[in-house]
Amino acid sequence: VIDHPKYQESKRIAIFLSMPDEVQTEEIIKDIFKQGKECFIPRYKPQSNHMDMLKLSSAEDMSSLALTSWNILQPSDDDTAREEALAGGGLDLIFMPGLGFDKKGNRLGRGKGYYDTYLERCMKHPCGKPYTIALAFREQICESVPVTENDVPIDEILYEDC
Repeated sequence: VIDHPKYQESKRIAIFLSMPDEVQTEEIIKDIFKQGKECFIPRYKPQSNHMDMLKLSSAEDMSSLALTSWNILQPSDDDTAREEALAGGGLDLIFMPGLGFDKKGNRLGRGKGYYDTYLERCMKHPCGKPYTIALAFREQICESVPVTENDVPIDEILYEDC
């Protein structure tokens, strides 16, 4: 991941804080800060499909985050001091989670549409849609995954031996 050309050239990167069954992202987050890049993480709004990407100030900043009912660390709702990526300079790259992927760039998420809705918002931002890379295990790559007209394809899927 950290040798990937898109990662190397990106300055503003959004990345998910991994759940136990996902590719672990903590070392990537540490490298984002080590390289002097800006790091943004999701804040999901329950009972909706709205998500913002909020800026982390450091890798250590993760320890100040609240644990949601989904067991995900994220900035609390009353945390209003953090920059939202689309309120500023947009994003260059988004690392995306998922349950399953196919080689056409289709992604099966957890069913709420958070990332698809966020990418639609990115497309309206002056900086445009960021490059998207899914982080997957080889076992998550399928022949095909079900998609709807609202699903936004991923630019690239990284997994072992890809």
